[in-house]
Order: sequence, then C-alpha cells, then structure tokens
Amino acid sequence: MRALIEACLVQRWTVIGLAIVVAGLGVLLARGASYDAFPEFAPPRVEVQTEAPGLSSEEVEALITTPLESALGGTPGLTHLRSKSVLGLSSIVVLFAAGSDLVSARALVQERLGRATASLPALARAPFVLSPLSSTSRLLKIGMASRTHSQLALTDLARWVVRPRLLAIAGVANVAIWGERDRQLQVRVSQSGWPPTTSPASAS
Repeated sequence: MRALIEACLVQRWTVIGLAIVVAGLGVLLARGASYDAFPEFAPPRVEVQTEAPGLSSEEVEALITTPLESALGGTPGLTHLRSKSVLGLSSIVVLFAAGSDLVSARALVQERLGRATASLPALARAPFVLSPLSSTSRLLKIGMASRTHSQLALTDLARWVVRPRLLAIAGVANVAIWGERDRQLQVRVSQSGWPPTTSPASAS
C-alpha cells in the first residue's frame, strides 16, 4: 500500500489525467443510460375496454364483459383475469406470467378479440386494447356523484371542466372518463300523416 501511494505521488499528473478521463466517461454514460426511478414490478398486463352507450352496469356485465372473459380465458401465458363493468363501459385486465413478451401478449389478445366481436350487441363499439401502461402510471381515480345534477350534466362537467384542468397540471399525460352519458341529437319521424290523403294529379 505504501509503495502504491508513493507511486501515485510521483506520477501525480498521470493519476489526475486518468481521474479526469474516468469522470468524463461517467458523465457520458450517465446521460445515455436507460434507468427508471420506479422500476417495473408488476407482471405484463393488457387492458381491454369496450364502450356500450346506453347500457346499465348489469347489462354491460352480462352482454359484454362475460363473453369477452370467456374468449380471453384460454390465452397462452394468462395467469389472472380481472374485469370491471360500469355504466356504458367494460374494462378487462389480462395479467400474464412474469417475463412474458408484452408485444406477443397484446397480439394474442387482439386476435381473440377479433373473433369475439361478432357476438357482442350491435350497439356496443368494437373492443380496443389500451396503450401499454406502467404499474405506476395511474395515480388517482375520482368519482363524481350528485343529487341535483343528471348523468348528462355530470358528463359535461367532467369532460369540459374537470378534465381540462387536470390535463393542465404539469406531468399529467391522460385523463380517462368512465361511465359517461353523451348528449345525442335524435331525429324522430312521425308516420301519422303518411300516406298522403290526396293523390298526385296525373297528366292527360
């Protein structure tokens, strides 16, 4: 140890130069390093959502969630299947074994959804697979209820007031709204005056 210290003191400029080179390499490697403040600890997951405007929670469960669960039940690598049915929306989370390839898992789920779509009600929209999310991506869930406002009024409040304000917060990437009731413009044709009582005049 004493000989090493003496050599470093004698060759001090060489030691200083090597230290600068090592520090520079460390800075360059740190800038290009792929690291995460919160390493992924959850197993690979694929989330499927299906919108069904106008259906109650019970109808969504019986007509959409249950058939999709049956179709996804035999997916290779599947370990757990979780679902939630709310007003007008079905959400199914498919969990795969640790170490499974997420791209392959999403392809398998998408393939089975394509075959199961034909059995869904006509008013249900096509199931879609959400973008991959980390286990820490969703930080907060907010429920809205009112004794004086209708579901339409709460939907407008959530969409045009609450959602824009949350998106204005730094770091918020997306705000999803579940169970909304959209306003619709409907044209209803009355048949009380059809057919006409007078016949069109014929040319002679």
